[in-house]
Amino acid sequence: MSAYYEELLETLQERLGEAVVAPRVAFGELTFETPPAKLLDTCRVLRDDDAFACAQLIDLCGVDYAEYGEQPWTGPRYAVVYHLLSIRHNHRIRLKCFIDGEPPRIDSVIDIWNSANWFEREAFDLFGILFEGHPDLRRILTDYGFVGHPFRKDFPLSGNVEMRYDPERQRVVYEPVTVEPRVNQPRIIRHDNRYLDPASEERGDA
Repeated sequence: MSAYYEELLETLQERLGEAVVAPRVAFGELTFETPPAKLLDTCRVLRDDDAFACAQLIDLCGVDYAEYGEQPWTGPRYAVVYHLLSIRHNHRIRLKCFIDGEPPRIDSVIDIWNSANWFEREAFDLFGILFEGHPDLRRILTDYGFVGHPFRKDFPLSGNVEMRYDPERQRVVYEPVTVEPRVNQPRIIRHDNRYLDPASEERGDA
C-alpha cells in the first residue's frame, strides 16, 4: 500500500470508524466495504469531507456472487459497487456494499450524486436490485416485456421469452422461448503443424 493511501485510509477510519470494513488497495484505488445501514452517511462524508472530496460518482454496478470462485460463496449474494473520483486530489475510491434478500434492496444515492440515476436503473434492470428512494426506477436496457434479470448467474442463457412480429395481429408478440438449452463444447487445441511457430521450427525447437 502506497504512503498516500496509507494516510488516506487512516483519515477514512478516523472519520468513519466502524463503517470502514476490509479496506485494501487494488488497481490503484482504495477499496473498502460498508454496511447497508451506513451507506448514505458514508457517501456524504466521502463527498463533503475535504480530505476525500469525491464529488463525482463515475460508475455504479451490481455484482452477483452466486457460484463465485472455486469455493461455495457464504456471504450475501449481491453487492453494489460505487466508483468515486476526487478531481481535487486526483484519487479514486471504490466503495462496496453487500446486500441480500429477494429482491435485494439498498438506499439510492441519487440525492448525493445525481449521476447515480441511470446507473441505478441499469443495476435494477440487469440484477433486479431495488434502490429505495429512486424517483424513476424502471428498466433502461431490456425491453418492456422482458422477464428476469439477465446478469444474474442463474438467468438461463437462452432467456425466458422471445419476441416476433405476428402478421395476423400486426404487432410484436412475446412467447415462451423455443431454443433448447445446450452446453457448448470447449475448443480443442491440437498440437500439430497448424500451431507451430515458424521461427522455432527453423531453430529445431519443435
